[in-house]
Amino acid sequence: MKNRIFGLLSLSLLVLVTNCSTSSKTSKPNSDESLTDVVDVGIDPSLMVEERQLDTMYVTAPALENNEETQEDIPQLFEAEVYNPSRKRRNDLLHTKLDLRFDWEQEAVIGKASLQFQPYFYPTDSLILDAKGFDFQSISAQDEKGQNVALTYEYDEEKIYIAFSRTFDRKETYTLDIAYTAHPSETGGSAAITSDKGLFFINPKGEDPLKPKQIWTQGETEWNSRWFPTIDSPNERCTQEMYLTVDQKYVTLSNGLLTSSTENEDGTRTDYWKMDQPHAPYLFMIAVGEFAVVEDRWKDIPVTYYVEPDFEEDAPYIFPHTPEMLGFFSEKLGLDYPWKKYAQIVVRDYVSGAMENTTASVFGDFMQKRKEELIDYLYNEQVVAHEMFHHWFGDYVTCESWANLTMNEGFANYSEYLWLEYKYGRDEADFHLINEWEGYLSSATYGGHPLIHFSYNDKEDMFDAHSYNKGGSVLHMLRAYVGDEAFWAALNLYLKDNAYTSVEAHDLRLAFEEVTGQDLNWFWNQWYFDQGHPVLNLNYNYQDSTGMATLEVSQVQNPEDMRPVFQIPTQVRLVYEDGSSEDKDIWVKERVQKFEFEVEEKPALMIFDPKRTLLGIVEEDNTPTEAYITKYDAAPSLLGRLDAIRALSQAEHPELRVIASKALKDDFWTLRGVALNLIDAPDPIEMQIIRKMAANDPHSTIRASAFEKLIELEDKGAKDQAITAIQQDSSEAVIASALYYLGEVDSAMALQYADELKDTKSMFILNTVAEMYVLSGDTQYLPFFENRLEAEDMEGFVAVNFYDLYKSLLLKADMTTIEKGVEKLKSIAMGPEQPQLRKAAGTISLFRMKEDLKEGMTPLQPAVAAQKEALLEKLKDMLRTIKEQETDDTLLSIYLNITVE
Repeated sequence: MKNRIFGLLSLSLLVLVTNCSTSSKTSKPNSDESLTDVVDVGIDPSLMVEERQLDTMYVTAPALENNEETQEDIPQLFEAEVYNPSRKRRNDLLHTKLDLRFDWEQEAVIGKASLQFQPYFYPTDSLILDAKGFDFQSISAQDEKGQNVALTYEYDEEKIYIAFSRTFDRKETYTLDIAYTAHPSETGGSAAITSDKGLFFINPKGEDPLKPKQIWTQGETEWNSRWFPTIDSPNERCTQEMYLTVDQKYVTLSNGLLTSSTENEDGTRTDYWKMDQPHAPYLFMIAVGEFAVVEDRWKDIPVTYYVEPDFEEDAPYIFPHTPEMLGFFSEKLGLDYPWKKYAQIVVRDYVSGAMENTTASVFGDFMQKRKEELIDYLYNEQVVAHEMFHHWFGDYVTCESWANLTMNEGFANYSEYLWLEYKYGRDEADFHLINEWEGYLSSATYGGHPLIHFSYNDKEDMFDAHSYNKGGSVLHMLRAYVGDEAFWAALNLYLKDNAYTSVEAHDLRLAFEEVTGQDLNWFWNQWYFDQGHPVLNLNYNYQDSTGMATLEVSQVQNPEDMRPVFQIPTQVRLVYEDGSSEDKDIWVKERVQKFEFEVEEKPALMIFDPKRTLLGIVEEDNTPTEAYITKYDAAPSLLGRLDAIRALSQAEHPELRVIASKALKDDFWTLRGVALNLIDAPDPIEMQIIRKMAANDPHSTIRASAFEKLIELEDKGAKDQAITAIQQDSSEAVIASALYYLGEVDSAMALQYADELKDTKSMFILNTVAEMYVLSGDTQYLPFFENRLEAEDMEGFVAVNFYDLYKSLLLKADMTTIEKGVEKLKSIAMGPEQPQLRKAAGTISLFRMKEDLKEGMTPLQPAVAAQKEALLEKLKDMLRTIKEQETDDTLLSIYLNITVE
């Protein structure tokens, strides 16, 4: 699952560097006890115990005898650490067959489940299933000969406890048939998974005309048991059949292959999906809706993209490079994609970013963009890579417990780096790595835990920057230590040895030890089973008398929060005045450790961890600022070059200007962007470079940024480049920036191009067109705004800016026009059917209009100015009414900052 808590590191943030039967309802027994243990056991009063609740566990002991010493007088000296084990396996779920229909009005699932089991090892006469919020119509069982087996059951709204009239041994199978209705309506969740309904009805009554009706599921962690009964645990796995009966207008998707599709006399259709490879129950999925299905292929594997019909042509760009990516990961792992199809679907209002359901990954609608919006936008690629890699790490081989979640998510996280490195080069991958490190290090300031974290408070808490960011970064360090060939060979062995099973971290270690011949407990102990990261102070020196270059490494991390000493195998690069360099291997394993290197001349620079693979914080105590000038050219990684720029910028070193000029021509686009921000007064040659960057830089972000820089510099020498960009560039961001630039240089021509672009589907461009119209001050353009205020794509934060521009032009009109516009904004702000953020946009615009009038920020027509106070009071009354009548908590939180007076 792709956790989207930690977003991309934007260029602007980077610039700051420079400055997953019978029934009864009872209370639930312990899940490790059989039903007879719980229901039939008698209790001897002489064996009554006293139960004391401590912070972390329940303790039972003989009751205290009456004496003067009270319970409070006994010191609580011992308490057990919280431990969340893998679920005990008493029965093995072999196969699940589901026949489902849906009641959209009641948001209910009407199901029939046929579940096949076998005792895991020990004979059993009972079964416990997860089933949250169900109504059961019937439950029956048959043995492997088809003979009925009597049963009784009890249900506590979370689990169903079944007692059979006979005992099954481990060589027998038996089948359970359940007819039920599920009501997946309770909510909850975590930061990564914002609701735990398991199955979601989207716009079920069709009340929102701008939103399609859909059904989709999200099973991780243990929420699929809200819509079908199962053993909802990651260390369980089974094969699957799924019958989905829906209106004929809907498309369905589930795991495995669509085997048949049957039209029914009542206008419905039943689709039969079959999955004959075992996988974990949390990976079961269904989706129902009106989707366009675009077909692709990799080798003999069908690849499909499900998107809303308006995005059919954009589907290959929404899920970019999918066949190529399948080939890349298959080749690197030495194991072809192990499933029979790969589908990807975008759904509305998704609660989890994206999810790696086996053979059918689900993505939130943040992915659904037009191809023009996706130029040089790599986030979709990263999410596609993340969910795809899960089909090896998470689906094919699955973590046995949520404490081991990083065995899924750490790999998926690292797949993003691997793909970027392969497709776009090391610099792009390292730029991504900066974001991953920052996400982890930032979260670690609020407290850390081991990657393999058995003492979590809630399993949902495992979906954090440790399991994801740190897990991926640890794999990066492991790869650097063992080398590429051993890394990929070990992963191949790990996957083949553990295919279709659940794993823990030690399984990975054993694979790496088998391949490398090394004992790697030291690595696993410090990075997987302990918490924290090294914090290092480096002190470089050179002694003329001995010809020795020295490096002293001090580990200064707080030993109360993490281990005092990390073992760090790495290198030191010695760089000399003539540009030559040599790398020296070192192994840091002491709190304070000194390394000496015999050299023929004094190094101009020493670089610790030159390839920049270490996850940690490194500070250099005595590196001369001038050495960073050398470091920009000598550092083998993007991170080293960024270090150099940061250090020179912080020191306000005059040579920063020289380095910035070099960075304008750097091979990596981000550094060219940093350079644009650093150069305030370009010389003529640099100005020509910036103009050329606006015209033909290979990266659209830099072309757009160059136009913005030219606006900042008030340069008027790139008019031709702007016109060419407006007419020919494929990137809407560039077109928008070029149009804005043209507005600064030739406003009349900019208005002509704005008129040509006014019917665009691009919100980037549309907002720039709107700015041109506002800058013109001509109220003839008000219909342009009013015709789009309630357009289908006018939602989200982009609407806030568009509405604000409308407000600005509206205030230049006469009073009658202003009053009509104000009423329109009020009707949108209070419209019960309006999208949430569109309502917010309307309200915010009214508030800003009030503020503009109050502060006299906008010149008004004389007749309007005369009625200003009356207009102000009207706006205050509107805002007061909006705030009083609004019931949506999100909007109310936004409106806290909106004052009426």
